[in-house]
Amino acid sequence: MKIRSSFIRHDSDGESMLIPTGDASFSGIVKGNSTLGAIIDLMSEDTTEEEVVAKMREKYNAPEGVIERDVSLVIEKLRSIGALDE
Repeated sequence: MKIRSSFIRHDSDGESMLIPTGDASFSGIVKGNSTLGAIIDLMSEDTTEEEVVAKMREKYNAPEGVIERDVSLVIEKLRSIGALDE
């Protein structure tokens, strides 16, 4: 899975955003912190949820289960708005 080409990532004032282009059916903005940005960056190329979790574990030191939960929530949200190619 990866982020569809009809969505672009943007950072502004410490927030990461995923913005649809004219080709997307979703009309809104997904906003989040740098964790969202890191997950979106990792999903710019074809990957799996497990690979994203592993790479986030390398980058961040978090209690057991936190990274897995965060990645799962982001993927669920991205799926719900049609932002993923799977």
